[in-house]
Amino acid sequence: QVQLVESGGGLVQPGGSLKLSCVTSIRIVRFTVMAWWRQAPGKQRELVADISSGGTTNYADSVKGRFTISGDNGKNTVYLQMNNLKAEDTAVYYCNAEGYYSDFRGDPAKFASWGQGIQVTVSS
Repeated sequence: QVQLVESGGGLVQPGGSLKLSCVTSIRIVRFTVMAWWRQAPGKQRELVADISSGGTTNYADSVKGRFTISGDNGKNTVYLQMNNLKAEDTAVYYCNAEGYYSDFRGDPAKFASWGQGIQVTVSS
C-alpha cells in the first residue's frame, strides 16, 4: 500500500513559520486529493487545507491568509507552508492523500492513506 511520511514539524515562536512536507512511499499515477489535518489535545481532528487534482484549494477559516497548501506531482509530495503561526496552531498535523498507483500488473489501483502525524508546537 501507499505510505505517507511527514517532515518539517517542530517548535517555533509565535509569528514564525514552518513548512511541512509529505511524500509518498511509491510513485503515484494520479492524486485525486491531498490534504493536511490537525488534532490538538482534547479536540477532534480538523481539516486544515486540501488541494484537488485540478489545483483547487480549500482552507479552514482559522488558517486562511496564513497557510498555503501546494502539491508537486512529480515528486509525489504535498506541502503546507505555515506563516504567522499562533499558539492555537499547536497540534499534531496529519497528511492525507487519495488517488491511484500502478499495481504489480501495471493496472491502476486506488489508495487512501494517512501519515503518522508530526508535532507542531507554537510557543515562546
